[in-house]
Amino acid sequence: MDLNIKTLFACCLLSLCTVALAQQRPPNIVLILADDLGYGDLSCDGRSEWKTPNIDKLASQGTLYRRWYTASVICAPSRAALLTGRYSIHNGVTGNGSLDLPRGEITLAAELKKHGYTTALFGKWHQGAPRPPETESIHPMDRGFDEFFGFRSAIHAWQKFPKELWVGRELKPSQGYADALFADHTIDFINHNKDKPFFVYVPFIASHGQVEAPEEDISEHRSKLPLLEATYAAEVTRLDKEVARILKALDDNHLTDNTIVIFTSDHGATFEPLAKNTSIHLDSNRPFRGQKRTLWEGGIHVPGMIRWPGHIPAHAETQTLIHNLDLFPTLLAATGNAPFPELKLDGSNILPSLEGNSPPIDRTIFWEWNEGGNIQYAAMHNHLKLIITGGNKPELYDVVQDPEERIDRAAEFPEEAKKLEKDLKTWLATTTDAAKQKRSPGKKKAGHAVNDE
Repeated sequence: MDLNIKTLFACCLLSLCTVALAQQRPPNIVLILADDLGYGDLSCDGRSEWKTPNIDKLASQGTLYRRWYTASVICAPSRAALLTGRYSIHNGVTGNGSLDLPRGEITLAAELKKHGYTTALFGKWHQGAPRPPETESIHPMDRGFDEFFGFRSAIHAWQKFPKELWVGRELKPSQGYADALFADHTIDFINHNKDKPFFVYVPFIASHGQVEAPEEDISEHRSKLPLLEATYAAEVTRLDKEVARILKALDDNHLTDNTIVIFTSDHGATFEPLAKNTSIHLDSNRPFRGQKRTLWEGGIHVPGMIRWPGHIPAHAETQTLIHNLDLFPTLLAATGNAPFPELKLDGSNILPSLEGNSPPIDRTIFWEWNEGGNIQYAAMHNHLKLIITGGNKPELYDVVQDPEERIDRAAEFPEEAKKLEKDLKTWLATTTDAAKQKRSPGKKKAGHAVNDE
């Protein structure tokens, strides 16, 4: 046999063996989280001013979920709930003014490590209010992550071109566009851990914070949009390119078929000062009412998709309701494990319904937003959502038929409204002492911005 043919045969055999071994082990998990990305910012969700072809492709290769809900309306409680599978009233992080995630809370990363996973976080941590740098409890590497690169708190996480970032436990000088740097580290992590199961959490910072992007990305949109809006568009399209690079790393390492990839956002887009009115002018939460820091759909209804070849249907869209709390038990189930009861998870294992093997779970989902004088509560069962703002009377919306939440249906469905209000009160009564103590005082009314974190 010719030497070149032998070499080619050996390479093909090695590639087939790599694929076979990858399929025998538990699935890898890549969890990508955008920051302040509105439901209307992706072209697969209706954006026409720019395209996000790579995220759209990811959605087409898996399932696009039209009713994906986040756990909170601001960064820290949303991320804490995502990683613990527990409501903010149970895990103690109810707002950005809360201190860091309590030590007793177990993260998804820590749980996966128990089952042989190598774990990493590249991006924005922010599980509560910043503490002095010497306080280790706020460090991701104390919370189940083997590797970390990025922002530890929200103090500088609005910077798109940061001068310093944490590399492990050291704060080091940094140069470059933050989201590109996070993708670089993610790709390197995939390349070095391709032979064992891994969980990598990639909380990008687009489109949160300062409206900045690399000039070459801004130039792609200047002919169609004013400069600031073009820059916002560039943040989103650059995010799309970074997602593509991560997906390519999976392809290059023959890991695609045995990797669960999830893309979503921590909450809706902000209409606050740091965004310089860009998301307002671009109507980033379209078609929904509200924004970040509100429990209207614009604050909690976010983009969401999952790709897992051979398990999650491809080329599919669904109205199946997903809550970020569900990711902890669902991903654990996908690895062949179940959470211990003592974790007291609030999320549900929805893997059977995601795979099409059972109908969606019949349940009621709750929200609380109570920080800085902002007070809203919500409860949703199927398509009916009860929302209470401040001391006002409860309102009831059919969020499927009326996603803009224009028509209060409480008078039409009084029994359903009463039941949701009763269920909400019962849920609020389970608030832990730690959560009560961690709320921040303030005087602003519901829906008003406290800050830009």
